[in-house]
Amino acid sequence: MLSESVRAELAAIEPRKACCRLAELSALIRSAGSIHLRGSGRIGVHIEVAGAAVTRRVFSLLRAYDVPCEIHTFRQQAFERATRFRIHLEDDARALQVLNELGVVDVHLAPVERPPRRIVSRACCRAAYLRGALLAAGSVSGPRNAHLELRASSLEGAEFLAELGREEGFPLALHDRGRHAIAYLKGRESIADFLAFLGAQDAALKLGESAVVASTKARANRLANADHANIVRASRAAESQLRAIRRLETDGRLDHLPHELREIAELRSRNPTLSLRELARRLRPRVTKAAAHRRLAKLQKLAER
Repeated sequence: MLSESVRAELAAIEPRKACCRLAELSALIRSAGSIHLRGSGRIGVHIEVAGAAVTRRVFSLLRAYDVPCEIHTFRQQAFERATRFRIHLEDDARALQVLNELGVVDVHLAPVERPPRRIVSRACCRAAYLRGALLAAGSVSGPRNAHLELRASSLEGAEFLAELGREEGFPLALHDRGRHAIAYLKGRESIADFLAFLGAQDAALKLGESAVVASTKARANRLANADHANIVRASRAAESQLRAIRRLETDGRLDHLPHELREIAELRSRNPTLSLRELARRLRPRVTKAAAHRRLAKLQKLAER
């Protein structure tokens, strides 16, 4: 699956800058996390992701911020019954402080719809944030009918992702599905460029190569179809010319025609499959393709009289 290989490649990227680690973790929690209010100023955060690589990435980032957490596994009840991973954040002062730094909750522990601008102020941070969104709740399909989407719990969240993409030149479109919304891209080249921006160079190269191969195949098919059409047209034209020549012969009119018409009539009769260009080269003296065509057209008109 392309999505799995892309996630595995992105999860192996270790952001060098603290600002990028902050942006990626913010997107991971926003896209895959849920906040549960427990009363008395207490909250619980669950981060649910697919795949061990993404789970290790989230766990590593949280541990880097000294946030205590636990990992639990469970199996989905529907479809392929895939194993899912759920990370529980401990309800302590350090976790709440980090959630506030990430722009997930405000100082009153209320969920924030959009992260503050400081989280994504730089291009590297925008790449990290979009990478986190794809790791947490994104998918990529292709190379045929290539499609990439980033899922958000609300239309406003999807709009934020699309805005980040557009700032970097990627025209992410929006679609509201009711229970959630998505920002998405279509087309192999656009998706390959987007994945390269996020750091998935191998996946980008594969999509780029498939785009080149598909383009080459399409061009070869067009040329083959054009060649076939040309062959059919030439064959039909030659058949019509031969009928005209035979009619002139049967009527005894061919021997009384000018030399250039008799010459090309004899050549066409001996070489029914030759192209106009080849016929023109065999005439003495040589003539152009257009001149050969005019002579054959003259024979056909004479035969119709």
